[in-house]
Amino acid sequence: MKKVLVTGGAGFVGSNLIGELLNLGHEVVSVVNYLTGSESNHHAGAYYEKMDASSINNLGFHADYVFHLGEYSRVEISDCEPWLCLNNSYRTIPAILEYCSTRKAKLIYSGSSTKFSGVSNPYITAKSLNTDLVKVICEQFDIDYAITYFYNVYGLNEIKTGPYATVVAKFLEAKRQRRIVRVTGTGHQVRNFTHVDDIVNGLILVADEGYGDGYGIGSDESYSILDLVNLIGLEYQLCMDTPSNRKQSHLMTEKTKALGWKASRSLVDYINEQIW
Repeated sequence: MKKVLVTGGAGFVGSNLIGELLNLGHEVVSVVNYLTGSESNHHAGAYYEKMDASSINNLGFHADYVFHLGEYSRVEISDCEPWLCLNNSYRTIPAILEYCSTRKAKLIYSGSSTKFSGVSNPYITAKSLNTDLVKVICEQFDIDYAITYFYNVYGLNEIKTGPYATVVAKFLEAKRQRRIVRVTGTGHQVRNFTHVDDIVNGLILVADEGYGDGYGIGSDESYSILDLVNLIGLEYQLCMDTPSNRKQSHLMTEKTKALGWKASRSLVDYINEQIW
């Protein structure tokens, strides 16, 4: 059994990861600030410490693995709240690196696939800087690490309402409420929607066998936002585009697939499960 520390373990991806880590018999501690997480996502058997990740070195737990998921994670909203974004991403990474160095823990860092989109804003810039910093510090100070990149995650515990809602859950909720949805720009921007179970499986595999940068975890299937609207069966209206709206996904999954990972869940099947 391994000792595992998960930052952001009450959030969307973190809560699903903790559930699987517990199923595998690991001891799990999570550091959570509850910016987007919820106590309703807690798992019996894991220990949750309400703490900002910048204070992680005050934690008495000595982990073998650290999954750093507890950063700000909304692209376009970060244009409206840049200081909150920076405080919950770029400010915390030095403490995470120090923790891994002093505890000899392997760091699995969740970068952002938006780094490869050609778009810049507070969120994308902070995540890009963090991936560069992780590589430089880990290699210079001999810290075991792997950097992962998620592609448009959906599934259990996805946020469906409010400013931090993500698109699949938000659109499914609109279907339940019989509401018209707003689509930014033309709606032809393409995404590789990936089920959270596939993300979790990829994270655990990379933790066990991966080293270094470049572990994209994303489905080969791509859909435009209008494709998603039509799959769910929604009425929509187009609204003004934003500078942070990425037009295309740049899938980078070769290194993860080389470890034996592949996506097993289908967006179409998931939508059918939710609306019928």
